[in-house]
Parts: sequence; structure tokens; C-alpha cells
Amino acid sequence: MMLDMVHDIQTAYRKLIDSMSKPGTISDLSEEAGKLEPLQGYLPATYIAARMLLDTEVTFKVVSKREKEMALALSQSTYAKEVELEQADFIFILSDAKPSELLRALETAKIGELQDPHSSATIIIETNGLSGGTKLLLSGPGIRTTVKAEIQIADEWMAIRAERNAEFPLGLDLIFTDASHGMLALPRTTQVTKEEV
Repeated sequence: MMLDMVHDIQTAYRKLIDSMSKPGTISDLSEEAGKLEPLQGYLPATYIAARMLLDTEVTFKVVSKREKEMALALSQSTYAKEVELEQADFIFILSDAKPSELLRALETAKIGELQDPHSSATIIIETNGLSGGTKLLLSGPGIRTTVKAEIQIADEWMAIRAERNAEFPLGLDLIFTDASHGMLALPRTTQVTKEEV
């Protein structure tokens, strides 16, 4: 069965909204991924995120060893326009990107303006997994006290994210994906700390 670009994308979008409203919740996109014609080089969950977020009215940037090829494929399938990192509405950090490229994206991505905080970037990051990684504690809106997350990714990103999100409502929203079709969102309002052992 093929992915229904209305029904299935709406279902996936509701899962993304649920993840954004309940930070640390891992949404399962397996059903949608099973219907999707894969785009080589992208995790299925990442490609589903691209299909639901990109269109002709937004811009994107791909960070990958095969950046040109991957950006062209995404542009052809979504009709969105590729731009430079600091101008992109959506930034896709693929699993083959160097850790330093993730840090550069976090440092460079637009965080919005006080008159228009929603003009900030959303960064979609492919990970080795959404469990079994660095133990994190999440707090903030949508979380009663704290929630634990274990994202498998080098943890240098946390300090840069905290710095870029310091002046609310400005900041960056992050979406993490993995090969098991999982998706976890960290909106700009979520505080992230390493769990003390």
C-alpha cells in the first residue's frame, strides 16, 4: 500500500504535534514508514517529517556528506527550495553528518525575531537511537515534573541549544528521528540537563 499524502501525512503530523506538546514522548511512525517509497539516504522517519513539513512556501538545508545529492532529491520530492543554513526554515542533519556540522547548524540556524519568533528554524536530526543514549532529564511546559530521554547522539549540542534558546520566545525546535521509525521532539521551551548518576 502506498502512503496516502493526505490521510497518512495528517496522522504523522498529529504524532509530531503530540511529541511537541509532550516533550520526551517517542512517536512511532512505523505504520507510515511501511507505506512510504523510501528516499535513499534518509531514514524513513526523517523523510516522513520532510513530506509533512516541506512545501513550496518554506525553505530547507540538508547537512550530509552527500549534501548536494540529498538536497536535490528532497527538493524534487517536496518542491521546497534549498537555501543557506542561516536562512533555512527546516534543517535536516543526516546520520552521516559530522558532529561538528550539527554544532555549526545549532550555532547558525535562525532563532526568529521578537516580532516574529515563529520565523525560527526547526532542526530535524537523525540519531543512532532514541533509547540507550546519554541519560537526559527534560522539564518545562507539557511535562508535569521531569521526563527522561536517552538520545544516542554526542551531548555537546545541549550547551549550544540552551544558549540559543535563552531569550524566550526566540529559539530552536528540535526533532530527533531514528532507524526504528521513532520521532522525539524538543521544543524551545523544554529545559534539558544530563541526569546525575
